[in-house]
This record gives sequence, structure tokens and C-alpha cells, in this order.
Amino acid sequence: MNELDYVVVALYMGGLLLFGFMLRDQSSEGDYFLGGRSMGWFPLTLSTMATQLSAISFVSAPAFVGLRDGGGLKWLTYEFSLPLAMILVMFVIAPALYRAGIVSIYEFLENRFGRGTRILISASFQIVRSFATGIMVYAMGLILEAVIGIPLWQSLFVVGIITLVYSTSGGMKAVVYGDAIQMFLIFGGLLVVTIYALADIGGMGAFWQQVDTERLVAVDFDDLGLNGDEFGFIPMLFGGFVLYASYYGCDQTQAQRIISAKNLKDTRVLLFANGILRFPLVLLYCFAGLIVGVAVMGDPELASKIPADKPDYMMPIFIVEHLPHGVIGLLLVAIMAAAMSSLSSAVNSLAAVTMEDLSVLGFRPETERKQVVLARSVSVFWGIAILIMSLFAGAIAPTVIEAINKVGSALYGPILAVFLMGILTRRVNGPGASIGLLVGMGFNLYLWKSQPQIFWMWWNFIGLVLTTVVAFVVSAFAKAGTEEAAPESEPSGFADILRSRYTVALVAVFGLIVVISTVLKDAKSWFVP
Repeated sequence: MNELDYVVVALYMGGLLLFGFMLRDQSSEGDYFLGGRSMGWFPLTLSTMATQLSAISFVSAPAFVGLRDGGGLKWLTYEFSLPLAMILVMFVIAPALYRAGIVSIYEFLENRFGRGTRILISASFQIVRSFATGIMVYAMGLILEAVIGIPLWQSLFVVGIITLVYSTSGGMKAVVYGDAIQMFLIFGGLLVVTIYALADIGGMGAFWQQVDTERLVAVDFDDLGLNGDEFGFIPMLFGGFVLYASYYGCDQTQAQRIISAKNLKDTRVLLFANGILRFPLVLLYCFAGLIVGVAVMGDPELASKIPADKPDYMMPIFIVEHLPHGVIGLLLVAIMAAAMSSLSSAVNSLAAVTMEDLSVLGFRPETERKQVVLARSVSVFWGIAILIMSLFAGAIAPTVIEAINKVGSALYGPILAVFLMGILTRRVNGPGASIGLLVGMGFNLYLWKSQPQIFWMWWNFIGLVLTTVVAFVVSAFAKAGTEEAAPESEPSGFADILRSRYTVALVAVFGLIVVISTVLKDAKSWFVP
């Protein structure tokens, strides 16, 4: 990097700080955490996608596809179940949460099951989200360390402080609109890297001649994920469905966007848009990984600069070695934007949950102005905590990808089960829900430590089923002294869901994703005689 690159980065950082300052006026806790429920579906959609994609999409995913042993387009299997999961969130979970008029989605569980269940899941969310975000920020730190050469802790400190200042100043509006801007930066950055890598290779014709055919295989219908194998169609479909439904519907980070929309219609539109727009973007960064991987493998000198045990260095090393100055700065900004969108969203959602939990415990400032001040203070606390966690993220799992998915998969299934039981049935009570949750999470942790041959994506589905069964059994024997409150709102009828144009379109997108992913293995033969 030279002075021009640093100027580009500095201008971006300064712009974010100014952006947060301009949106600093919040008169209440609802304004700070929900943006006054005034935001439309388009910025919320971009924010949702940016938060999900993070720095992983710019670093680890392309490295997995283009360079890592055993990688390739298997990454696309993550997208199989996303459109189907959006249907469940759109018609079952989102209406219940939105109509409840809450800030923390875990308040819904208190209304249904009691305070104990709320506190238990709230604590689980705070643990999962803080660690997962720490891993995302860690991925970004690896990039800055490789590109700029500054120590990991310094890069984390700089990015963390900038993110905290603009997000705590501007609240949810700064987070959402900042994410929207960052989404365009991420997309543009991926396009730029892909174009430069293609130019280095010699164009698409040369790419198809050089790409490893094995890396084009995305779908494996035979592997069940029970004997140490991974990315089989069945575990990715069932486990992925539970993971995404839980993440978008029962994780405060994403669900906060649902309850921030100006009306329920906008929540459905943003979920629908996310369901159809994610795959093209994922396809872009997967092919960016393939193309950059070919460029790297065709340049022995460049390949030698990437440590054999750190394929995540592929993208940053290629950027700094092959792109002109100024463009390097822009791409570094795109990578930082990906990490900052995840960090800002996590900080805001963690603070929202913590604030609401404090009120449950009887601690709440008297005036709305003091509530906003406390909200900002709690945001700063979580930002610092996440940055500290990110320093140790490398010890959680061998790769960033594995780490981020294992943390979520251990808990998402049981959490989704509790929310669905709270919405769909009156037969489960508080003790049943809490015990079921603990059993489900405990069993998944057992699988993590003792059954490595079971693919971690299965943990989501196993946790969902086990939690549900235990909850019903316990509830049947623990009715005395419990209140079986009615669900907050009745979900859409099954027939109505099936007839919805949203459902039809999302099922069609699911089919298209599977077809495209299946035929890609033969793509090389289409272009190379």
C-alpha cells in the first residue's frame, strides 16, 4: 500500500464517522434500537444481506472455493435451503414478533413461557452472537495483517473504534443505512477483483481451460454427513433450513430488522428479496474465488506467498500484489465494510437485548434520554467485548469458516424449536421449553466434542427435534403451577402459505439453485472442446 491507498481508507473512515454524527439524535430507546420503526424494505434488505455476508464472503469463502483442499463450489450448498427458510420466517415467525410490539425478540418468549425461558435464550444469543462476530472481525484482521503488515490487534482496534463511534452515535438507522452503503462496496469490490483476476489469466476462455474440474462439483447426493463426510445434499438441506430459519427469525441481529420495518408487508418483502438476491451474490463471490484461485496457482511466485495452512490469505495477497494503488485502497475499504457491517449490527442487537433484560431485572433509567445514554454505554461494552474475543477466535476451530458455522449450529436448532413451539402450540409450557432447550444444546455440545464424524450441519436439525420432543414430554408431566398462555398471534394458515405468490416464487428459486449447482460440474465441457 502507498499514500493513495491510505487516503482512500481514511476518507471512508471519516465518512462513516460523519454519517453516524448526522444520525445521532435519538429521543428514545425505540428510536435507538429500531429506528422509530420507520425504515422501508430496501435498506433493510441490503442491511440484512450485508450483515450475513460479512468479511467471510470476501476472504474465507473465496479461499475455500478456489484454493482450499477439498473445497470448490460445495460452498453453494449453503444456499439450498435459504429460500425455503424464508417462507417459514415470513409467514410464521415474523408476524408473531412484529405484532408483539417488542424491542428484544426474547420478550416474546417471556410472554409465552415465562421469564426463565427468556433469560436462558437471551443469554444463549449473547454468547453465540458475540463469539460469532468476534470470528468475523478476526477474519478481517487477518486481511489487514497480510495486506498492511500491522499486527492483528492494531487492525482490530482501529476498525473496532471507528465502527463503535458511528454505530453508537447513530443507532439503528446508522447501522442499517451504513450497511446499505457497505453492501454496494462489497458487491463492487468482488466485481473488481474478479475482473483483474480474469485479465491476469487471459480471459474466460483461459479460465475454463485451467480450472480444476473437481472444484466445479457442488452437489453430492450420496453423502449423508454421518461418516466424516461434509456438504452432502441432505444434511445441507435439512440442517441449513433450520440454521437459516433460526438465524433470520430467532437471532436478534437479523430479527431486529424485521421489527424495525414500518409495516408487516415490508417485513415480508425484505425477507422475500433476501431469499432471491442472496444466491446471485454468493455465486459471484464463489466464481471470484475460482478465478482468483486459478490466477494464484498459475503464478508460482504469488502462490508461494500464501501459507499452506492459511488459504484465507489468498484474496488479500492477490489484491496487494496484482492490483494498482488506489484500487487496493478501495478493495481494502470493501473488506473493512464487510466486517464493520457485521460488527455494528451485532453491537446494536446485543445492546438491545441487554437493555431489555436489565429492565426485566428492575434496572431501567427513569427518563428516555437516560435510556439512550445507557444504550450507547452498553453498545460500547459489547463492542469492546467482541474485539477482545476476536483476538482468540483462531483457537476456536482450524478455519474461520468452520468456526463461524460450528458456533451457530450448536445452538440455533434448539432456539428455533422454542420459538416455533411458542407460536404454534399451547401444549408446551415454560418448564418444558427451558428443559428442552438445555437438553438440545447440551446434546449438540456432546456431538461437537465426542462425535466428530457427524457433520456439524446436522446439529441444527438434531437440536430442533430433540428440544421439541423433550419439551412436549416435560410439559405433559409439569402442568401444575404453569400458565399455558396463548400464542401472541396466529400464523398464516397452511393453505394460505402454499397459495402465496411469495411461496411459489421462493420454491422456484430453490429449484433453480439446485439445478444450477448440479449442472455446474459439466460447465468446463461447455467451453473447452
